[in-house]
Amino acid sequence: MKFSDMPYSRVDFEQVKKDFAALISDFDTAASGEEQFDLHGRFTKLTDHIQTQMTLAEIRHDIDMTDPFYAQEQKFYDENRPVFQNLVVAFQRKMYESRFRPYLEERIGSVAFKNIELAMKSMEEKLIPLMQEENALMDQYNKILATAKIDWNGETLNLSLMSPYLHSADRKLRAEAWKKYSAFFASHAEEFDDIYDRLVRNRTTQGQKMGYETYLPLGYARMMRNCYTREDIKEFRRQVKKDWVPFAEKITEMRRRELGLPHLTYIDEGVYLRDGNPAPVGTPEQILEAGRKMYRELSPETGRFMNFMCDNELFDVLGRKTKKTGGYMTYLPDYKAPFIFANFNGTSGDADVITHECGHAFQGWLVADDPIREHADITMETAETHSMSMEFFTEPWMNLIFGDRAADYVKMHFMDAILFIPYGTMVDEFQDIVYADPGLTPAARNQVWRDLERQYKPHIDYTENAYYERGGFWQKQHHIYDCPLYYIDYCIAGTNALQYKVWMDKDYKAAWDSYLKLCRLSASDFFDGLMKQVGLANPFEDGCLKYVARKLEEKL
Repeated sequence: MKFSDMPYSRVDFEQVKKDFAALISDFDTAASGEEQFDLHGRFTKLTDHIQTQMTLAEIRHDIDMTDPFYAQEQKFYDENRPVFQNLVVAFQRKMYESRFRPYLEERIGSVAFKNIELAMKSMEEKLIPLMQEENALMDQYNKILATAKIDWNGETLNLSLMSPYLHSADRKLRAEAWKKYSAFFASHAEEFDDIYDRLVRNRTTQGQKMGYETYLPLGYARMMRNCYTREDIKEFRRQVKKDWVPFAEKITEMRRRELGLPHLTYIDEGVYLRDGNPAPVGTPEQILEAGRKMYRELSPETGRFMNFMCDNELFDVLGRKTKKTGGYMTYLPDYKAPFIFANFNGTSGDADVITHECGHAFQGWLVADDPIREHADITMETAETHSMSMEFFTEPWMNLIFGDRAADYVKMHFMDAILFIPYGTMVDEFQDIVYADPGLTPAARNQVWRDLERQYKPHIDYTENAYYERGGFWQKQHHIYDCPLYYIDYCIAGTNALQYKVWMDKDYKAAWDSYLKLCRLSASDFFDGLMKQVGLANPFEDGCLKYVARKLEEKL
């Protein structure tokens, strides 16, 4: 079904409560594991429909955050989603404690039951008011970003539409763009600090209500970190500082020479080539059509996937002035349909939508016929491995999107993938410090950020920008506000994607076969087990980052 034809109606949560009560009652009286497994199917059908309606409302709200109808619907779900989550966990608890659990675990899988255990540790009814407040605060932050109005040469632009000027080949132009862009954030700095203060206090209180000292154990449970710990991530960050940052700084020096500059400052971040970063050629419609041809040639599976996406209007990628910033892939389970939301702005980021977000969507589409919904509950470092690896697997077709600057894009993307890992890891350590010490003042938080920048990005120079020099850059990173503790997953996945890059340069078919296997495995195993099954080194193992950096440096 086409997205525009998908009907929407507000979920009646009073009826949902009755449906769950009946479901749990029938589950309690079931006489066998087979009966309880059948009821699990009823649970899946019920939750799929609720998720579909909530997701339709969220997408349509994000498409135009000033639409009054969907603004009200989003507010309604911000208030009621925690109620729904609590009902889901109540049923999952019944499965977890069932006398027929061995049968259920055999049918549904041990990974699913470990995830249920984490869900039980992260949700109780007493958290609902706090979660409602948390949702409202996140929406408040995103509305400020979505409705930004920046005067640019007589035209009013939002944050997404400023991106081409922030990365312009004309250094004077991008200096002016960065001045106006950062001025927007500086003018809202106190408001952003207040929202984040309240989010940190809120999340800390949620953690304490669940019996934890801080938010961090609760946050890890909510991220479904089912086979690695905070100590493992601390070890990963140690490897990044020791083995990756020196390599990334060499890439930064390459970039400086490429740009022909005696010294780099913050306005040069994200600019890779003297002639400017390559931009897609053609209209958004032509870019999507290029993506269709690319995936048709890549493999039979990706060809069928892209036809499904395009034929059913499952992209909304045009940048608009009242559209939510950023991009994502989400899923509409009633229709077995991924949906990709993005903001095309004429930069190379438009290609990333066709590669990165399609990597997510392809994996979801590939396993959509599995009747066990829990098998789709992949953890985020695995999900991001699907997407970030697809960015590399599609490089041979970049001429379809960048024309005669395809080689420039591949070069830029390679450098960007390397340079991202220190930044993403820094975002994670910043959050770890903030939630470990929730009493930090805004000024102290900024100082933490600035100190981390000196460790992870020692080249950064904020000359003539007092807001960034004080440590304010983090306020633009929306994941810090509305996806707490998520960002490290990109870095773990980025390590995997670069492993695939090394592999495909040696044997593309073998690397693709491994990737396709990983996608099909979905959540059938834990992350460490998945890595072994597909032949990748586990990024948490000491020496992994050092090995990958050495192989990539050999390539240079």
